Amino acid sequence: MSIAEDDRQLRHECGVFGCIASDPWPTDLDVAQIISLGLLALQHRGQESAGIAMSEGDNHTHFNVKKGMGLVSNIFNDEATKKLKGNLGIGHTRYSTSAGSEEVNCQPFVVHSAHGALAVAHNGELFNAGRLRRMVLARGVGLSTHSDSELITQALCLNPPDIEIDGPDWPARIRHFMELTKLSYSIVIMEKDRIFGVRDPYGNRPLCIGKLMSLTEPDKEEGWVVSSESCGFLSMGAKYVRDVYPGEIVEFTKEGFHTVSVMGRPYNRPQAFCIFEYVYFARPDSIYEGQMVYSVRLRSGIVLARESFVEADIVSSVPESGTAAAHGFSMKSNIPFAEVLYKNRYVGRTFIQPNARLRRLGVAKKFGAIVENVAGKRLILIDDSIVRGTTIGPIIKLLRDAGAKEVHIRVASPPLKFTCNMGINIPTKAELIANKLTIEQLAKHIGADTLAYLSVEGLKEAVTEKMPNRNAIEVGHCTACLTGEYPEELTF
Repeated sequence: MSIAEDDRQLRHECGVFGCIASDPWPTDLDVAQIISLGLLALQHRGQESAGIAMSEGDNHTHFNVKKGMGLVSNIFNDEATKKLKGNLGIGHTRYSTSAGSEEVNCQPFVVHSAHGALAVAHNGELFNAGRLRRMVLARGVGLSTHSDSELITQALCLNPPDIEIDGPDWPARIRHFMELTKLSYSIVIMEKDRIFGVRDPYGNRPLCIGKLMSLTEPDKEEGWVVSSESCGFLSMGAKYVRDVYPGEIVEFTKEGFHTVSVMGRPYNRPQAFCIFEYVYFARPDSIYEGQMVYSVRLRSGIVLARESFVEADIVSSVPESGTAAAHGFSMKSNIPFAEVLYKNRYVGRTFIQPNARLRRLGVAKKFGAIVENVAGKRLILIDDSIVRGTTIGPIIKLLRDAGAKEVHIRVASPPLKFTCNMGINIPTKAELIANKLTIEQLAKHIGADTLAYLSVEGLKEAVTEKMPNRNAIEVGHCTACLTGEYPEELTF
């Protein structure tokens, strides 16, 4: 992400990860270490807390669980992961939206029902959480947090509509939950000796499947992983297989994985995968819908150059998620790319600015200008998005102080104008700068010579142009934060 999270206030809720070893059990595979690596790769999706729940697969009453506040690397050191024994497990890294940043809200949530232990990790935000909460409470179920994820866990423990004969029918319970709420969620669920991967019928939040390959026998499979993103697969010796389909329930056992069922969308509405995953949230090396996120960002820059060309000497970016779009802009415009900002990677979120002068120059703690590339030049600076407009202005001032002749801002996404309500913590409409100022007013406000955004249609073009099934009738993306058009009406 190109700007520190505490400046932008645009945050993703979390990342989920699951791993199960292939037969035979007990496994030689270090499942807890693989989950820890998976969560580390998903750290950009949430930095407040993390947790892992492990199962030996032979005891339905007990899981090995460790959760805590902070970064994955601080919670799951070598000593901690060695204590997490098991043949399968699920993990979670979190940033809060629907509940506060407290240890009680750390996931995975584990409940002990009449049918045994159940662990749940969730990415997203339930559109109708208020109504579902009232229903659960009316059944006499107590809730200890305000988290949607605990709500999901308790809803799964309610009896499904059909009669259960030989113990709980967890797939039926999951389908029952999906009937109660259609979005927004990607969930990993663990009970005893299997994991379920579940994605809401609109496919709003991402979830994908990977195959763990033997390091000594390249054709031998050693297990399966399910993750919010594929970006960590190569680092753990896994191959991307495919996305979990919208509405799909996938069951993972030591024998492999299979589809339990696929729930359709009401009234044949289109799929609504979050388009901002491509713009901002995902790591560029992740694969969504059969294409690399980096390639979509590159194409966004190409379309942006076509829509909003301006004469300049160099194209550059606000590091780092604006860089792929800047390269695309450079390719299309034939204006050379050059770095103009150096990002200090050693500045943490808790940096203290002790006086007014340093607060006003706050960007200086994060960026330095490469003066040789800036002085006397007309610059096109590409950013991935503008939320409040509080950081881009100081960056422009930094470049002008370094001798920039002109600074033209180009944004590789449309203006953010609406809140999300589906798992992205976007400020209120009143706080979004695009609702306060016109483009011309905003350019003047931040000190840019010109400012232009990628159009909504341009972003859709960049996302779908190389998509393998782009002409399929079910393809669709949620643009609610850009257009105010939500997949379903918000209910309380």
